[in-house]
Amino acid sequence: MSRLSNILVFFSISMGMLFGIHYYIWARLVRDTSLPAPYRQLSTALLIALGASMPLTFIVGRVAGRDAARWLNWPAFVWMGLMAFLFLSLIGGDVVRLALFLGKHASTRGAPAAPLDPERRLLLGRLFGALTAAVAGSLGVVALREGLKRVELKRLEISLGRLPRALDGFSIVQLTDVHIGPTIGKTFLDDVVTRTNAVAPDLIVITGDLVDGSVASLREMVAPLARLKAKHGVYFVTGNHEYYAGVEEWMVELGRLGVRVLRNERVIVGDGANSFDLAGIDDHSSHGSAPGHGPDLSRALEGRDPARELVLLAHQPKAIHEAEKNGVGLQLSGHTHGGQIWPWNYLVKLQQPYIAGLARQGGTQLYVSRGTGYWGPPMRLGAPAEVTHIILRAPRT
Repeated sequence: MSRLSNILVFFSISMGMLFGIHYYIWARLVRDTSLPAPYRQLSTALLIALGASMPLTFIVGRVAGRDAARWLNWPAFVWMGLMAFLFLSLIGGDVVRLALFLGKHASTRGAPAAPLDPERRLLLGRLFGALTAAVAGSLGVVALREGLKRVELKRLEISLGRLPRALDGFSIVQLTDVHIGPTIGKTFLDDVVTRTNAVAPDLIVITGDLVDGSVASLREMVAPLARLKAKHGVYFVTGNHEYYAGVEEWMVELGRLGVRVLRNERVIVGDGANSFDLAGIDDHSSHGSAPGHGPDLSRALEGRDPARELVLLAHQPKAIHEAEKNGVGLQLSGHTHGGQIWPWNYLVKLQQPYIAGLARQGGTQLYVSRGTGYWGPPMRLGAPAEVTHIILRAPRT
């Protein structure tokens, strides 16, 4: 299937889901509550406008550029989050109502059914609509506040069995899933860079999904990356979103900003015996997304001394399976956003073996960051963003 065919299939499925969700919200909150005129017409028009804003912001951005779409981005993406909360609240309410109905039906089996009171049913429907809207709105406000607050600086220590004693205390700052684009810009990145430099890390790594847009549209937005400073450099591996945004151009631009892209390759960090290996692989889903791209850990580790410590940069946590087989000591990943907005973390768990935090699989440790920015709605719920400050510890003698 060609790239154009994939895009058309994705667009068709997305539009079908978008229409279905908005129709369900309209049916439960407008039609079933019998809103009187003019509220019925106004609510219907508002839902149509909000639903249209989501595909429109992508179309305008593609055709007329980032600046032209800016006035649409915020309402569209905020509504995306509120819509999700509203949809889930309505579904949850309907499940409860169905359970109550079935319970009542089971308890009165064999008895004549009581006649329905239309006025009482309408009143209960309106109360249900008001309650679900209040729940969704409250969750949206909390999530918006969490998503827009200053990013947390998270510090943790990780012990590595093969790390030279001289490197005990070696510090790494991990940035990931920044998603510079529609609603995250230069001001946000400026603050992240300033706070990263403030801890004076020995090494800075960026584990993918840095951007959501082309170099031409985001060049000024990512310019603060040139200020990142670390004794042993700044390294980057691709995430899936780089392949939607022109990965070849971005690799050139990152190089211009002083960020080295690791593409299925390995470098030595440190001097002589007091060093460890740092490897980086292409995103797990990059096969076929760009000529010559695709993860190849074997190529990255070719000729490596297995007695040396090895840190792997891989955007998606699922790379842990191959990392474990190849003697990786620590894998640093992102991609999941920690679920970003509860309860989506349960869906992410179906696609990735680990969602957030430090884990161990066999002899390999894995740290999954919850991400530095966000994707889509400027919201987070139960998964705060982070700039991760990692302190490596050598074995105690």
